[in-house]
Amino acid sequence: MKTLLMILGITAILGAADGAALYKKCAACHGANGEKHALGKSKVIQGMSKEDLVTAMNGYKDGSYGGPMKALMKGQVASLSDEDTNTLADFISSK
Repeated sequence: MKTLLMILGITAILGAADGAALYKKCAACHGANGEKHALGKSKVIQGMSKEDLVTAMNGYKDGSYGGPMKALMKGQVASLSDEDTNTLADFISSK
């Protein structure tokens, strides 16, 4: 049981680290904590729920979401796997 809890704890820590690593490319426009309107045009992502973030990122991928930054964001999220999207959404929503 202790081993299982230790493995789960390590997995959670690694997931958080992966979220931070994935977020590095986002921070330039959205701010260190998601507090900025990216390029003065986007919503502030800080405080968004995980579900809203996943919906937005998947929508950018398939072209069903976004305003003026739609084309730029499509390129930013195109290489994210579903796991990456969920990890990133977890990280952002925890800020």
